[in-house]
Amino acid sequence: MEAKVDRSEARKVIEERKRKISEVMREIRYKIGVISGKGGVGKSMVTANLAVALALKKYKVGIVDSDYHGPSIPKMLGVEDGKVYVTADKKLVPVEGPLGIKIMSIFFFLPDPTTAVVWRGPMKFHFMQEILSSTLFGELDFLLFDLPPGTGDEAINLVQSVPDLTGLIAVTQPTEVSALAVAKAIDFAIKANVRVLGVIENMSYFICPKCGSKYTILSGNGGEYLSRKYGVPLLGKIPIEPRIAESGDSGYSILIQDPKSKFSEIFMDIVNKILREIGE
Repeated sequence: MEAKVDRSEARKVIEERKRKISEVMREIRYKIGVISGKGGVGKSMVTANLAVALALKKYKVGIVDSDYHGPSIPKMLGVEDGKVYVTADKKLVPVEGPLGIKIMSIFFFLPDPTTAVVWRGPMKFHFMQEILSSTLFGELDFLLFDLPPGTGDEAINLVQSVPDLTGLIAVTQPTEVSALAVAKAIDFAIKANVRVLGVIENMSYFICPKCGSKYTILSGNGGEYLSRKYGVPLLGKIPIEPRIAESGDSGYSILIQDPKSKFSEIFMDIVNKILREIGE
């Protein structure tokens, strides 16, 4: 009898969280997840720079860093020392990043940046629900979700927890190994009945800063392959650029510091294509 009561109470808690999440999400126009099937493709870099590019276009933007085991958005956006405040009614105030971007990440709850998060599925589900139902994002045009590699708990929790999810953006490298892994992420989206807004290919080529010659470092055409196979737009190809790594480690944005750079031009073009895809 006691176990039945406990399950009943648990269901009530979950239903109440769902109601609160719906209330929070009603104030946000577009909810977009950034996904990959493989680590190291630059997914978090893409998420961070998409947020900055949208904010430069005067949109109100937020990010949920859903990579609990490797949260990197706060460092990439220069808010490692940010604090999440709790209001009297137990609401969470997200950290404000560059251009007013609102950021929520498990990073802010860790005692040290090197602390491991050792969680199984139920804890991830609980944390996602708590964050989405309690965070004071307010009215936003875009809320981006930086997902970890693969199609496990975090991706499932996103599509099940966020009503009216606008879609997912898949990030790949040119290589066949990467493209085949990312194909699984797109297949996940199809099976979950979530729209794939497009594919972004990272580390596509390198341009020599001295002679201007273009070199292909990683073989393959992963972005084009995925675009053709699934009939989704190839939103853009991002070059290998030493300043990208530098900016991620230092917390500054190339789009803000050097808006006329090739990198900035590519990202603004990617954002323009996304905006067209969603009819904005």
